[in-house]
Amino acid sequence: MAVTGAALAYGAVHFFSWVKHHNDQACEKTDGLCWTWWDWAAIPLTLTTALIILVIVYKQLDIGPRLAVVLPTILLAPFPLLAAQTTVGWWAAAITGGAWSCLLALAAWGRYRILGLSASAALLLASLVVLYR
Repeated sequence: MAVTGAALAYGAVHFFSWVKHHNDQACEKTDGLCWTWWDWAAIPLTLTTALIILVIVYKQLDIGPRLAVVLPTILLAPFPLLAAQTTVGWWAAAITGGAWSCLLALAAWGRYRILGLSASAALLLASLVVLYR
C-alpha cells in the first residue's frame, strides 16, 4: 500500500509540474488570463487515475469498505502532500503519500482502525499547521 501511495504522489507531483511548465510555455505571449486544456483536465485526470488504482489495490488487499477509505484518501491527500512538497520537496511528498495511504488503509481494518484514524488525523492536522501557520 505504501508503494502505491508513494507512486501516486510522485506521479501527481510530476504531472502537475509538467502541466505548469506546459501552461507557462503556452501562455508566454498572453498578457491576460490564460487557460489551456490541461488546466481544466489536470485535477479530474489525477483524481480519476488515483481512484481507479486505489480501488484495484484495495480490492487485491481485500480491504472491505473501499469507498469509505478511497474517497478520504483521494480528497484529503492534497493537504499532506502539498505541505511536504512545499517544505522539503517532491521526495517528501512521495513519502508522505505512502504514509497517508497506509494509514487510511489501516483505518479500514477493524483491528487497527483507531490507530489508523488517529495517525492519519495527526498527519492531516500537522500538514494543516504547516500550510496555514
